[in-house]
Amino acid sequence: MPYSRAEMAARAAADIPEGWVVNLGIGMPTAIADHVPLEREVIFQSENGVIGMGPAPAPDQVNPWLINAGKQAITLRPGGSYVHHADSFAMIRGGHIDLCVLGGFEVAENGDLANWATSENDSAPAVGGAMDLGAGAKRLWVIMDHSTKDGRPKLVPECGYPLTALRAVTRVYTNLGVFDVTPRGFVVVDLAPGVTLEQAQAASAAKLHTST
Repeated sequence: MPYSRAEMAARAAADIPEGWVVNLGIGMPTAIADHVPLEREVIFQSENGVIGMGPAPAPDQVNPWLINAGKQAITLRPGGSYVHHADSFAMIRGGHIDLCVLGGFEVAENGDLANWATSENDSAPAVGGAMDLGAGAKRLWVIMDHSTKDGRPKLVPECGYPLTALRAVTRVYTNLGVFDVTPRGFVVVDLAPGVTLEQAQAASAAKLHTST
């Protein structure tokens, strides 16, 4: 069966090395923080000025003043702090973020990412901090469904939507598996339990390569 969204987040969380500073994009990526236990030192940063972000709070523990960049309620891990918005973006633009995980509309086999607009008339006002993160983070992963709701592939030879970042994505997590972006294109790291390479390829517009 394909991964659930919680399983996708847990799979990505398990791959984050100890000690990394990580920015989680709006939407699906924020769930990754829910799957990193306190004994693991992973420092989650939110571009609105939170360093040391923790998992989502229980409903009766919500602090309305403590939110992430997507206006979702969050918690602080021990040692967490708040900084000025400018300092937060100085971290991003200065190359101090080890990893950023963003959602995506499309990822191309060369690592291009489109994640903020699907047409010239899209309702999103602007690309926001995603472009800074795509350019400034040391690594960029994407977590997204493998296909759109109407079945269109999201792993593509070339993005058809407005781009967020050029040749920046190094790994993609989907409900069908995990795929590295390499000079060869998309290389399968592993597939969700019960998902075959043929099924993943049928749901992809770009060629999927094996590691051998």
